[in-house]
Amino acid sequence: MGRSGDPAVTLEKYLLPGHIAVNVQADDWEEAIRAVGGLLVDSGSVEPRFVDAMVRVTKELGPYAVIAPGIALPHARPEDGVKRGSLAVLRLAKPVPFGNSVNDPVDVVIALAPVDSSSHIAALAEICDFLRDEENLAALRSAGSCDEVARLLLSGGAPGERR
Repeated sequence: MGRSGDPAVTLEKYLLPGHIAVNVQADDWEEAIRAVGGLLVDSGSVEPRFVDAMVRVTKELGPYAVIAPGIALPHARPEDGVKRGSLAVLRLAKPVPFGNSVNDPVDVVIALAPVDSSSHIAALAEICDFLRDEENLAALRSAGSCDEVARLLLSGGAPGERR
């Protein structure tokens, strides 16, 4: 099943149409994870059990997925139901706590569905580079539409940035 021998898969290959949602209502972290996971399920990229696995891992390990202030990157293992390597981005209408004392509350949730242990690394590096820049984060948080979020992510950042 692995594609480890394949060339690096870029963010453009992982972020499919329909994998972005903005101004989503969620009452807690579990609803947020289920909402972003639902984008992957709806596109056929993962089985519903993958979303259950992301929730289970968060319950077991705590808020491991909160990687920076306001940003969570939940994921699970390829064998938990990944059909196609992909990534989904959800911006919440109102931030929710994940239980991370340093980086809560979270308003951006990015679900990663890796098809194997390595082919997603390039796409993950692209999203991390994007998230390191405060201007990019501000643009992401103020984007008015899914199309605007896609343009920001796929162009590498806010106007005047990398590309």
